[in-house]
Amino acid sequence: MARQSSAAAAIEIRGDDGALVSTPASSHQSKLKASSSQKTVSELDRVIHERIRLGVVSALAVNPTLTFTELKEFLAVTDGNLSVHTRKLEDAGYLDCHKTFEGRIPRTEYRLTDAGRGALEKYLAHMESLIQATRGGK
Repeated sequence: MARQSSAAAAIEIRGDDGALVSTPASSHQSKLKASSSQKTVSELDRVIHERIRLGVVSALAVNPTLTFTELKEFLAVTDGNLSVHTRKLEDAGYLDCHKTFEGRIPRTEYRLTDAGRGALEKYLAHMESLIQATRGGK
């Protein structure tokens, strides 16, 4: 599992034997930049890359709409946590939010925008190129 440490500017990798190997991030980035079309890890879409936001966007990529409650249950997060992350996605233009009332009960529905779908596709392609580069282009 790779972790990037911003303070030390290194990527930590655990081998199959569990031993920790730490090398300068620049050497990994140069290996990951095997071609000019490949990007480095630092160039990932930070809006989508966060776990909860990636979960929201992925869930909405396969469902036309989902309610706040459905997303909350699916992702097993708190109201406040989901609210912050969906707002960030809305601000980026990746989600549309539609609020209505059913009687006196508020209902918030989310839909992935075309920009959001495009950003997810770009993110997935970027991750696939990183995986390929990490595996030696296999």
